[in-house]
Amino acid sequence: MPKGRKPNPVQKEWVSLMKQEARFREKRISTAPTRLEEALTEKIPDKLEDTLYKAFAKSFSLVFQRGGGLIEKTYSKKRRHDEYQRAAETAREKQDRASYRAFSLRARNRSAGHVLFAGVEGVGLGLLGIGLPDIPLFSAVLLRSVYEIAMSYGFGYESPEDQLFILLLIEAALLDGEDHPPKDEAINHWIDWGKAPEVSLKEQVDRCAHALAARLLYMKFIQGIPLVGALGGLSDGFYLQQVTEYSRIKYKRRFLRQGTPPVSPSKLD
Repeated sequence: MPKGRKPNPVQKEWVSLMKQEARFREKRISTAPTRLEEALTEKIPDKLEDTLYKAFAKSFSLVFQRGGGLIEKTYSKKRRHDEYQRAAETAREKQDRASYRAFSLRARNRSAGHVLFAGVEGVGLGLLGIGLPDIPLFSAVLLRSVYEIAMSYGFGYESPEDQLFILLLIEAALLDGEDHPPKDEAINHWIDWGKAPEVSLKEQVDRCAHALAARLLYMKFIQGIPLVGALGGLSDGFYLQQVTEYSRIKYKRRFLRQGTPPVSPSKLD
């Protein structure tokens, strides 16, 4: 950048984004199994993880086969689109950082409500000793949360490419240690250079379901125990927060890569 020239709003937001990405990656790399997880390892039935995997895979496949119609009944897609259009017009007109940060603020506010709902729902079912039956509901809340983040930045979620992107986000957000960086880099490569990972939608549904099953395994086991299960139910909100934080970061990256916010919903190249 030439001396004396101030960075534009996109450049300032990009610097902020790089810091957010670094913090999230460091958290994922440094995460290790908790003492509770280590203590429960021998007590969890061998078939529980496979049961969780099948439940998540079925839930995702059902939503993608039927489209977003079922989830869209819980909010106004047109209203979300109109909100984005107004924000995009303001950003193109003012070209200041406040108008660009408004997209991130709206995405964060949208996801906060879903995290609260997931936590309350999980605790409530946990008090009753209900663990596995809440997976379809949790899956729906998870997808709706990412859908609304996508719409906040002007992106769609219905095409196979967008569905694949969403599943990649969910999987990468849940991976820990050295498993996270390669997935994170693959997503960034797709965003920056338009090179999608060579994986089918069906394969990614399986990978995403396995990641969710592995991450929620211990807490869903606890959630099946009446009263004590409330602790396990808290995991719904915790992991939803983890996924939505990561999703906001990556959709913001896609958004900033465009430079000027487009009027119509954008798609991956």
